[in-house]
Amino acid sequence: MNMSAQRDYYEVLGVERKATTVQITESYRRLAIRFHPDKNPGDSEAADRFKEAARAFEVLSDDNLRARYDRFGHAGLQGGPQHEFNDISDIFEAFGDMFGGGAFGEALSGGRRGSRARKGRDVFCSVSMSLLEAARGATKTVEFGRHEACGSCDGSGAKKGTQPVQCDYCAGRGQVIQQAGVFRLQTTCPACQGAGRIIREKCPSCSGEGLTEEQVERRVTIPAGVDRDVRVRLAGEGEPGANGGPPGDCYCVIEIEDHPFLTRDGRDLHCEVPITFSQAALGATVQVPTLDGAKPLEIKRGTQAGDVVRVRGLGMPEVRGRGIGDLHVHVHVEVPKSLSPRSEQLLRELAAEEQKSVSPKRSTFFSRLADYFQPRDPAGHDPGKNDHGTEEKT
Repeated sequence: MNMSAQRDYYEVLGVERKATTVQITESYRRLAIRFHPDKNPGDSEAADRFKEAARAFEVLSDDNLRARYDRFGHAGLQGGPQHEFNDISDIFEAFGDMFGGGAFGEALSGGRRGSRARKGRDVFCSVSMSLLEAARGATKTVEFGRHEACGSCDGSGAKKGTQPVQCDYCAGRGQVIQQAGVFRLQTTCPACQGAGRIIREKCPSCSGEGLTEEQVERRVTIPAGVDRDVRVRLAGEGEPGANGGPPGDCYCVIEIEDHPFLTRDGRDLHCEVPITFSQAALGATVQVPTLDGAKPLEIKRGTQAGDVVRVRGLGMPEVRGRGIGDLHVHVHVEVPKSLSPRSEQLLRELAAEEQKSVSPKRSTFFSRLADYFQPRDPAGHDPGKNDHGTEEKT
């Protein structure tokens, strides 16, 4: 399904955005029964709605996936751990147990659930890096937990020297069939819990699970220009697959530390630089922070508070190598809170000089201000002018 054509998952399930997990589950149950293929044979639209509801349920019933979806929408789920649901049997594999322990029909679920190969789950870890490392790229060591095949039983779950045997109750299918009117209800085998095999003597190292939890260290190369919340994939480093299926992947989520002077906006960087009144009026060369340390920047004469000086090429690189952003220097003119006697004298002299030589802009402002507040007689005449509009001489 094209992402641009995907409906909102809350709309798909017919629930509010603040719905509880119980409400989401009940809504999905109703939709799954309504659009179930057994009730709608040959109806491709019902099959699509059946799969759409399953996608929505998987995301909204998982706290992590739901939070990511609420924040980023469908784009936030790309490359994540959710199922693809390419066919109906994938849905039965994922959610069959919520309908009584299995899928709705043996033919639709593939018949031998316990023996079907399935890809392993993805795992996640975080990678913390400085803004400079994000700009230049870096190689980091990450540590994450995952399950691996037990070394004592080679993943079989059976005690060394023994092997699992086929379940007699379900003949190795992993599921049992119950007839209920026009429906054939397929439920998980209670004897083998859907595995299709029984372990008579369990491996003492893994208690028959066939897997042990391990902490793994891997090196990951982070490309230059990455931003926070970007995920870098380590292919095949996730949970092992079931019944010979491929392993999942590990996604390294980037976390970028705050810089003491620089803030990021996409490819561009921003910083604030304080200057004095005299530097703003006369111009100066000041030091500004960059990724490579302090660099000189020319402040032009007459710079105003709030002006932004753009320095090209001192921002962040684009992660696909399509150019480099800019550094935006926000000028902040500082007004001193205390003055030395000499400084105060010079400023008073400057103020007196400004009154003698006023800029056109200030002259216009004060002229308008004086005109606005100048008193007028009840007839609307200016007391300082005669009836002809010229000034009266005294």
